[in-house]
Amino acid sequence: MFQSRTLRRCLGSSSQVTPRPRPRHPSILNLDKPLQGLEPPIYAPTKDQKEVFYKTELTTLPNGLRVASQPRFGKYTTIGVAVGSGSRFETGFQNGLSHFLEKMGFNASKRFENKDSILKVLEEFGGLCDSQTSRDTTVYAVSAEGRGMEKVINLLSSTVLQPVLSQAEIEEARQSIQFEKEDMELRPEQEISLIEMLHKVSWGDSNLGLSRYCPEQNIELITRDHILKFLRTYFIPSRMVISGVGVEHQELVDLVKHYFDFSQSTWNTELLGDSLVGEVDTSVANYEGGMIRIEKDFGAFNAGPLPVPELAHLAFGFESVPHNHPDFITACVLNILMGGGGSFSAGGPGKGMYSRLYTNVLNQLHWVYNATAYNSSYVDSGVFCVYASSPPNHFRNLISVITRELAGMAGRISDPELERSKTQLQSMLLMNLESRPIVFEDIGRQILANGCYKSPEEYISEIVNVTEEDVARLVKRLLTSKPSIAALGNLQQLPSFEEITGELNDKLQGASRNSRFNLFKS
Repeated sequence: MFQSRTLRRCLGSSSQVTPRPRPRHPSILNLDKPLQGLEPPIYAPTKDQKEVFYKTELTTLPNGLRVASQPRFGKYTTIGVAVGSGSRFETGFQNGLSHFLEKMGFNASKRFENKDSILKVLEEFGGLCDSQTSRDTTVYAVSAEGRGMEKVINLLSSTVLQPVLSQAEIEEARQSIQFEKEDMELRPEQEISLIEMLHKVSWGDSNLGLSRYCPEQNIELITRDHILKFLRTYFIPSRMVISGVGVEHQELVDLVKHYFDFSQSTWNTELLGDSLVGEVDTSVANYEGGMIRIEKDFGAFNAGPLPVPELAHLAFGFESVPHNHPDFITACVLNILMGGGGSFSAGGPGKGMYSRLYTNVLNQLHWVYNATAYNSSYVDSGVFCVYASSPPNHFRNLISVITRELAGMAGRISDPELERSKTQLQSMLLMNLESRPIVFEDIGRQILANGCYKSPEEYISEIVNVTEEDVARLVKRLLTSKPSIAALGNLQQLPSFEEITGELNDKLQGASRNSRFNLFKS
């Protein structure tokens, strides 16, 4: 560059220097032609193809095992097993077995000597694995590249049907459960504990009332024989669904037929005799209601370099509807309408800043630290509740505020309020279904509960059709059931069950007068 400028200066401004042509770089490629050595690209389906491309297929094998699949664009897949097993089925067994199974998922099996050998297979395909239990379902899932589909099915079948369940693994699960329970006790947030207490007061000591987490007194009692007997009772083909997202259906069915041999399961090869088979619990949840209170000192949270205010906690609920009930979608809309959350997160897009518990409670009362609506639905019952917390000296006022909001559900609902709740519910549904693991679990749970899969479009249509009359009908059903109340912490200001229900009934009379449906007119 320096030589060029010097030459131009010597020759004069009128002289022209002819530039040398730039050589074509060998790495520059012609993008008008297909690249050599690469596979042809796979394009996402067009609008006209989506109805066929995203269709969910279901096949029931001769032994009762159900296999479902849904195509999904991309090279990754999620495949797993959903089992009709959980804490609600532990009647007649040690409560807490499902919690142990969750902690022992993807450990050593007859084909994989330890967890490291499992992770080695998954790393080859960029995979992740997880096992979770709830009150009515146990789930084992693997997400990995589709090219490793056969190895994933092999891994799942060995994990689910042929676990070793060594004494060392059981002891490790004991320690993990003990740590988890201690961690829950030491957290300032007590939603999990309150929801567990609410289930207990709603359904008693059986069925849905059984704790999802292993009770303290059972941690040391559960043995390998207890686990095997439970597995032999509930891990049977007719109570399982194997579902895959992003897979070809017939290939999945063929692999499942090959690898899922129930005759070679650990419990069928080690447990001999019908006396070691438990009886499947087919009882129906019987809602009871009432109040449970546990005095507990949370003052220790107020010490240290980062003090947390001492809080008292309340869960106030009513019997809701099962998830196959015509008013289930209405209950979901009502849940969004009430909304709420914690005081530290007072709004923002999608956070429900216009929900009733935010606008009427959290944005108005500085001493309310949490007010959140929950709706839990199962195959035969459900519970709709509001969880709330405040300092103990405001607890009496907190109860008054929550009863006001619960009674207010019987009042008038404006059209913008209802439409906003319906739109937010649709948005949450579609956002969640963008995730393959959630789609996999949704397919498995729906088929376990209803024997079929309902598409997102059907749910969207049902949400759109919810009316104020539907909400009023559901609210009447809720508020005429016996309340369930759970309280935890410093409860010196907690009134009696009769006083709380009496206050609620007084407010209901006033709210019903503002409703155009005369909900509680005798």
